[in-house]
Amino acid sequence: QVQLVESGGGLVQPGGSLRLSCAASGSTLDYYAIGWFRQAPGKERERVYCISAVDGSTWYSDSVKGRFTISRDNAKKTVHLQMNNLKPEDTAIYYCATATTGWCYDQRNKYDHWGQGTQVTVSS
Repeated sequence: QVQLVESGGGLVQPGGSLRLSCAASGSTLDYYAIGWFRQAPGKERERVYCISAVDGSTWYSDSVKGRFTISRDNAKKTVHLQMNNLKPEDTAIYYCATATTGWCYDQRNKYDHWGQGTQVTVSS
């Protein structure tokens, strides 16, 4: 069974950048879609970005368009979320999750394994 650990969160000023990592153990990531989600206080957990394992296609939220990018390194069993030009509204706990079908989904219940999350705070 795959275990996921997120890292790279922290406190950053508006306009700054962070690179989140999602490292897997217990299984290869080659056949899994990887989604990044975030949850702000008092809000629903929302999908931010996803990369498919079937065709490499990606999906992202309009709120992060042009600012976030996703990449995967299957050899290192790691997926990264590069976040640039961060805004206060990006403040949230960020989670990565796997979908064993290899496709990306909007529904959280389609994702089988979740990490514990990493806090991102954007504030001056």
